[in-house]
Amino acid sequence: MRTHDTPARRHFLGALSLVTMPSWAQFRVEVSGVGQVQMPIAIAGFKGDDQSPQKIAAIVRDDLERSGQFRSVDASSANGLDESSRPDFSSFRQKAADSLLTGSATRLADGRYDVRFRLWDVVKGQDLGGQGYAIGASELRLAAHRIADFVYEKLTGDKGVFSTRLAYVTKSGQRHTLWVADSDGENAQSALSSQEPIISPSWSPNGSQLAYVSFESRKPVIYVHTIANGQRRLLANFRGSNSAPCWAPDGSTLAVTLSRDGASQIYALDAKGGEPRRLTQSGSIDTEPEYSPDGKLIYFVSDRGGSPQIYRMGYTGGNPERVTFSGTYNISPSISPDGRFLAFISRVNGAFKLHVMELSTGVVNAITDTSADESPSFAPNGRLLVYATQVQGRDALMTTTLDGKIKAKLGQQGGDIREPDWGPFLQ
Repeated sequence: MRTHDTPARRHFLGALSLVTMPSWAQFRVEVSGVGQVQMPIAIAGFKGDDQSPQKIAAIVRDDLERSGQFRSVDASSANGLDESSRPDFSSFRQKAADSLLTGSATRLADGRYDVRFRLWDVVKGQDLGGQGYAIGASELRLAAHRIADFVYEKLTGDKGVFSTRLAYVTKSGQRHTLWVADSDGENAQSALSSQEPIISPSWSPNGSQLAYVSFESRKPVIYVHTIANGQRRLLANFRGSNSAPCWAPDGSTLAVTLSRDGASQIYALDAKGGEPRRLTQSGSIDTEPEYSPDGKLIYFVSDRGGSPQIYRMGYTGGNPERVTFSGTYNISPSISPDGRFLAFISRVNGAFKLHVMELSTGVVNAITDTSADESPSFAPNGRLLVYATQVQGRDALMTTTLDGKIKAKLGQQGGDIREPDWGPFLQ
């Protein structure tokens, strides 16, 4: 079992190509828990799914269940129907389904697939709409995620996050790898592989770039990596440590942690590089900056009060205000996209647990029963969190609803897995 080596603890202590993810690291989704209100939906097997390399209906079903908002109802009686067939709603009303999804995946002569779907209101017997895509086989998973996004938004009123991406880091032996994957952990591709540690991946607001810290130079240095072409550029290699990059919401600036002037402090750095501007002026360790969604505040971790706690200040610096008061060790702040909630890791009786605070009231809730949680990151719709932890002695990525009632384990076959960051909506 590894020691709990969080990014904050590391800060306190001081040839890029896309390749197919090896089979040992493929993910499997295990959903557990029951929410107070879940919408019953029947998802029929898509016509032609059995000849498709990706099972569209199964991917959509897993996505919706993982959200915590839906529970599946048996749809076997609708298998074989496609988006143009009007279902027999009475059988689904008897099963207490509120909605039904049908569709098809047809291979075209040019090798592409024609994927179509339709969503039905079972209670009212109404057509809620549908769409179609002509896509390559490699895009079938993305099409399934987009279908899940359509269903989620149509039935909840919130934007779905299934077609977004995750970044995370694995360590297998001495090999450290930065991965970019679908929101369910599948379809992962390597952005960087190195014999030296890689930490603190951070998505740019438009999802086109990742900032991260690499120890290739035998010291922490910040790079910015362009996802589309695999190119990267050096952003910060000042004297001492360069770490914990976080993008401002407008993408023009990053807040970073530098020790160029002594102790680790928060600086603002133009996204194009240049001379950093110091934002904190303490003799303590200030690290892990995190912008508020409106860009007006920066949350960060400091031990200026004697132990690591979370503070916030204006984006230009100024007098920090302490935010966390319960416990003696609170790190890794993440702010929900609507600015209502702060997720963080708190050490409780030696265990590291994910907590969520409602910022307007200060009410804090522990939402996990694991003891090695780290690196929480909100989904772009603010309805889920992803974090790294250990389950039965094995590393895993987990997603959870904000109340902790429904969790999904994105586990893998071997190696350490850590430091997830949930990317923005696709643009």
